[in-house]
Amino acid sequence: MKPASIVNLQHPLPEKSATEHFQTLLERPGVRLERIVSDGQVSPPGFWFDQAEDEWVLLLTGAAALEYGDGTRVELGVGDALLIPAGYRHRVAFTAPRTVWLALFCAAQGDGVPR
Repeated sequence: MKPASIVNLQHPLPEKSATEHFQTLLERPGVRLERIVSDGQVSPPGFWFDQAEDEWVLLLTGAAALEYGDGTRVELGVGDALLIPAGYRHRVAFTAPRTVWLALFCAAQGDGVPR
């Protein structure tokens, strides 16, 4: 099998738009890797992510803040990474222009079964 082409996560970035841009970089059974580009987008009022998968995120550029269902707010800067466990309610409270995330989604720890 031939290696895949080189992908630069910083260039080119998609045109600015009213919605976040999601690009799947790799997908295998039980695992998905995405690049997310945000330009000030936040979760709608009252909306919460409540995923069946664990989500590990790394902020490559920009800044962001997440809020959790328990009221905790987490500020993220360049190079910050965190794991959001499956079923842990969260929302995007802030993103700076041209914020680039790397997000890895995988089966919830413990059972190894993709959901």
